[in-house]
Amino acid sequence: MSASETGETPFVRLLPTLILFALVVALGVQAMGQFSALQDAANKQLGLTDFQLTLVQGLGTAIPMLLLSIPIGILVDRTNRLRLMIVLTSIWTAGSIGTAFSNDLGMLLASRMAAGVGATGAMTCAISLAADICTPGQRGRAMLVLTVGKVLGQAAVFTVGVTLFAMIGESGLWGLEAWRGVHLIVGLVSAALIAALFLLREPPRREMLAGPGAPFRTVVSELWTRRGFLIPLFVGQIAVTMADASAGILIAPVLSRSYGMAAEQTQWIGTVLFLTGLAGSIIGGIAADAGHRRGRGGVLIGAVIFSALGVPAGLYTVAPDVTWLGIGFGVLILCGTITGLITAIAITVLLPNELRGLCIGAFLTLAGLIGFGVAPPLIGAISDAMGEGGRHLGTATAWVSVIVGAISCVAFWMAMRRAPASATAEPV
Repeated sequence: MSASETGETPFVRLLPTLILFALVVALGVQAMGQFSALQDAANKQLGLTDFQLTLVQGLGTAIPMLLLSIPIGILVDRTNRLRLMIVLTSIWTAGSIGTAFSNDLGMLLASRMAAGVGATGAMTCAISLAADICTPGQRGRAMLVLTVGKVLGQAAVFTVGVTLFAMIGESGLWGLEAWRGVHLIVGLVSAALIAALFLLREPPRREMLAGPGAPFRTVVSELWTRRGFLIPLFVGQIAVTMADASAGILIAPVLSRSYGMAAEQTQWIGTVLFLTGLAGSIIGGIAADAGHRRGRGGVLIGAVIFSALGVPAGLYTVAPDVTWLGIGFGVLILCGTITGLITAIAITVLLPNELRGLCIGAFLTLAGLIGFGVAPPLIGAISDAMGEGGRHLGTATAWVSVIVGAISCVAFWMAMRRAPASATAEPV
């Protein structure tokens, strides 16, 4: 049947709105990560210690993610999401502009926290809104568009942000140093985006059971009845996040210690991250839509397949040379991008509307806490236990990556077997 015969809006007509949501995600990700790329230039003026910089980078992201992701997810499920997105976009805009005018640790930390909470919360809003302007069979492509926005935002930190920094140079921008000027520009562009959001309307919510006004005990009951599906789904993607977070954090020291590469020889990592992120977004969206058409649990077929491919790729840090390391690293990140996208799609397709924001918020919290807070220190502890001054960091990374990769594959398979037939169907 054609789209008109089924009452389904053609996907091409949804693209303008989806692209606007993708721009929200892209600018939010850039606003959240821009300071990392320019921190050395900023610190020449601010004179912070390494510990203080760690506080800004770590707490600025972790505290909003751990404390506010779930409350924001609940608001996404129960309030007008478009208004909430406008508020959150305003918060990260203020955080970016505040960074430009920060002169001490307190204001800088507050500004970075604002950028973090606004960006992560707006992403949850974007996922929920995109899911409701599309039918379940279109959500793979819709999440693809949002994930491309995320990838572009990550790339913009180094491409757009660093390029602007070089263009502004020592002459400054309106009396501001170059690093401040970049954050001011990001904030002003974000402010213009807010105006565009006022042109949209809140879409009606699809696939509801209890509805957005349901008592919280009802929501908890719905979550509990779906625990057989949700627990392995979360375990699967958190295990993938552990491997991916470790790769991003530890790839540079592994290259230095095990392969003798200097920092200036590792620029190719950014290219690999961008290309695999883009390719993973496309493959994941198409695989999810194709799998969904196969029936119950089919949306997760791609997650099972690509998490399995990620297991041998986890050996990249013990590869015989840098070429094979780069290939393994790229495959690992590609598979992680695909499974992450499919997990988000599965939440929008297989859960009632009133549970989606809460589950996305819970996932962001757990992924941040375990993926970033547990995996890298665990690898470091194993490396230290193996002795020889950290020379075994690559081996420790490989062990953890392979083990969590195997766990993710089994968990996704269990989630696929226990998946409900639809968002409103009774759990298995």
